[in-house]
Amino acid sequence: MKIIKKLRKPILITGATGFIGSNLVRYFVSNNIKVNILFKKSSNIWRIKDIIHKTKYFNLDLADKKKVATIIKKIKPKTIFHLAAHGAYSYQENLYNIKSSILDGTINLLEECKKYNFEIFINTGSSSEYGFKNKKMKEKDILKPNSYYSVFKISSTLFCQFQSFFNNLQIVTIRPFHVYGPYEEPRRLIPTLMSNMILNRKIKLVSPNISRDLVYVTDVINFYILIASKKNLKGQVFNLGFGKKITINKIYNYLKKITKYKKKNKWNSMKDRLWDQTIWFSDMSYVKKQLNWKPKINFKQGLKETLIWHRKFYNDK
Repeated sequence: MKIIKKLRKPILITGATGFIGSNLVRYFVSNNIKVNILFKKSSNIWRIKDIIHKTKYFNLDLADKKKVATIIKKIKPKTIFHLAAHGAYSYQENLYNIKSSILDGTINLLEECKKYNFEIFINTGSSSEYGFKNKKMKEKDILKPNSYYSVFKISSTLFCQFQSFFNNLQIVTIRPFHVYGPYEEPRRLIPTLMSNMILNRKIKLVSPNISRDLVYVTDVINFYILIASKKNLKGQVFNLGFGKKITINKIYNYLKKITKYKKKNKWNSMKDRLWDQTIWFSDMSYVKKQLNWKPKINFKQGLKETLIWHRKFYNDK
């Protein structure tokens, strides 16, 4: 609570209906701090429907430059958590929608926020900026985009760094790896496995050797809050992972154990997707050195907590 009190207000969160954004909103609401939140009118608000009345919310497409100017003038934010994006999921593949959401949206937002002397602007990058590597990924690695999404995430990171150095502004980029936990997109790996195991249904699987760097959403929120409270991080980029390679085989077997799932499934019964790699994990040494921070919740603890939430949330529907 000491750290959260350090944050300059007004606080703004973009992408507030998304997975990380909604968890961030819920964090502030649970600490009785009213935040300003932005999301598109077409957004599904299922993650924050029960708490939205405790926020000040605005419907806004960040690609709409004039409307961005109008709303940012009303808010005059001092602490900005920028999480709005489009293109992270395989069904979001329209080049122009991805560009307008990520790059145009970031430019419009930052250009307007600059006018009101913000304290810190936290941009959300992506581990996909690194492209495919054969080792753990470091912040100073060469970036090799492997999708439209990663192209524009890289572009936004570079734009934010330029603005930070050129205008002497406190702008930081965080690159999350595989975030999981309550309110995750139901079609992603862990919610899909849990749903099928709870209902005792057959599951199609890719290679058991595909790996993830799992970081629990509570650790992710704590990291965002820590960064928001810091000074002198201009232009910095930080990985946000656990720093360990966890195979889908390990995830599957542990979930099988805690759900008491009995069905037998065949590995490689589903084709690997483009982003399915056997090596995809973060080097967290720079974060530890610069910020003295490391995640607290290992994948077994995190999966147990997620399963408890999953059963409660979906059984209550």
